[in-house]
Amino acid sequence: MNTEDYDRIENTLRELSLFIRECKAKETWERSLFEKDQFKNLFRVVGDEPKNSTLPLPGNDVSKLNNKEFLDKLIFTEKEIESMPKTFKKEFRVDGCTARICRRASGKHSETYTIRYRRNGYNVSATAKTIEKAKQLFIERLKTAKPCKSTRIPTTFTAFAMYFYETFRIKKVAERTYRNDIYRFNRYLKPFFNEKELIKIRPEECQTLIDSIDRQGKKKTAVEIFNMLSVIFKAAIDFDVLEKNPLRMTLKVTYDKTHGSALTKDEEKYLLQNIRNKEYVSAFALALYTGLRPNELKTAKIEGPFVIAVNSKRKNKKIEYKKIPISKMLKPYLSDLKIPTPGYMREEFKKVLPNHKLYDLRTTFYSRCKECGVSEYALAEYMGHSLGPVANAYTDLSDEYLLKEGEKYFY
Repeated sequence: MNTEDYDRIENTLRELSLFIRECKAKETWERSLFEKDQFKNLFRVVGDEPKNSTLPLPGNDVSKLNNKEFLDKLIFTEKEIESMPKTFKKEFRVDGCTARICRRASGKHSETYTIRYRRNGYNVSATAKTIEKAKQLFIERLKTAKPCKSTRIPTTFTAFAMYFYETFRIKKVAERTYRNDIYRFNRYLKPFFNEKELIKIRPEECQTLIDSIDRQGKKKTAVEIFNMLSVIFKAAIDFDVLEKNPLRMTLKVTYDKTHGSALTKDEEKYLLQNIRNKEYVSAFALALYTGLRPNELKTAKIEGPFVIAVNSKRKNKKIEYKKIPISKMLKPYLSDLKIPTPGYMREEFKKVLPNHKLYDLRTTFYSRCKECGVSEYALAEYMGHSLGPVANAYTDLSDEYLLKEGEKYFY
């Protein structure tokens, strides 16, 4: 055997390795007769053909494969390599690189040849009815070929999850949501699955993880982890890394979600009178009388008769502002407005009203607006809620209307 024969053996083994990997990924060894024939033909490119074999390549005479003159056509000549761009000369001449050549039947008495080169970010192919024309077209395409950025999708759990989060998830959710997702991922999912192949993750493993979190009394966290896994596995299916969702048999934990409770009117007065750091009383009044979320308070500013703030619940990341009229309840507290961090406000709030949470101020504002008869449309504008696609498109409330409804908010 000469060097060329060894090269062909190397290519044959490479084809065999790719074939086995594909079969394992699909968890099946079932193949159509034509595909099985192609698999067997991998062993006929080099070496003697068994005499008792009668299986031909589609549209070709098997004897051709043992014809050295025919096999030589599958190799680029020195002249052909010389006509290639400089980038590829070393690949084919020095490094011994070979392009993949596929021969397929095209009708009863004809065939086509495809030459394909996939290496170093390049993906070049050419198809023609003869080897000579395919090689000529292939070399012409090499001259204009440009490397493309690798788009190989990771197939292990952690690598794929981070690829999905950093490429897609980060563009769809708020910054805080993304940070929370990454925190939960690093704490619960990464240590459990590590770099396990996605196709090898079984439903019982997912159930074990969810149950272990549930047994710790963390039902809400168990639900969040279940939802994170669902998003990751569905993305893997969309990218053809998975065929079936391992969560399909996993039982989801359920828990009673507790909603905030509004402060009584006496509790409102008690809160504003007992904040220890008096320079921050205005910040608590702002949250109480506008319904702003804790993370929205830092964006609040006074513009005429309105408090303007960024609406933090827009998933498309479009910056959107909401207007809340300065009510008679709020006006006395705006002479010296200083906003501390949400963390500080939560701690201070808990010391004064331990049976409530800071977000209850938003619930209180919504409840008082309802009690005072503020219209649903104006209230949705104050709260930063969506009215639905159609209503959002055709509703543009005037400042006069918002102020008129805001006058009702007094008790």
